[in-house]
Amino acid sequence: MKWIKKYERWLYIGGMVLTAFIFFWINKDSEKEMISPPIENETAESVEAEAKPLTVFVDVKGAVVHEGVYEVDESSRIKDVIQLAGGFTEEADRTKVNLAAKVQDEMMVYVPKKGEETPTVMSEQTTAAGNEKKVNINTATAEELQTLSGIGPAKADAIIAYREENGPFQKIEDLLNVSGIGEKSLEKIKEQIIVK
Repeated sequence: MKWIKKYERWLYIGGMVLTAFIFFWINKDSEKEMISPPIENETAESVEAEAKPLTVFVDVKGAVVHEGVYEVDESSRIKDVIQLAGGFTEEADRTKVNLAAKVQDEMMVYVPKKGEETPTVMSEQTTAAGNEKKVNINTATAEELQTLSGIGPAKADAIIAYREENGPFQKIEDLLNVSGIGEKSLEKIKEQIIVK
């Protein structure tokens, strides 16, 4: 008993240190548990948001079973939208439709009847300032591209071939990557085209 009295002070200090250490350790673990779940949830939500594909609206008209506006994934093609519209009618001119073209928001797809001379994708957009019409180089047909200054059949085909191989143009200046189109050609048509 004498040794307890002799070291009582040190035992008391040791007990306090041990209690403080245990208290600190328990609090540290509980803080980790409190912080971890929200971070995990936030990460899961952001990954889920990134993984969720964007949708676009496409208006389908003409020789299809069900005309209407369809909501599709932004990576869809014209063939997917035609399928949603019930497919072609018997009188549809399938040769006038580029089924491989990618859809875009606010696009109108028109399927003509056999013998009808109407573009399959209405690519001319009316600008807000005035009624000047511009050709959307991402959806224009070869005939529409040829309405541009200095664009003949060969350059129109080159634009379409580039777009099919590399995807939609991101900006007007991307036309410079097309074979046969230089600075002068671009300058001539710059005010007549849009990228959408």
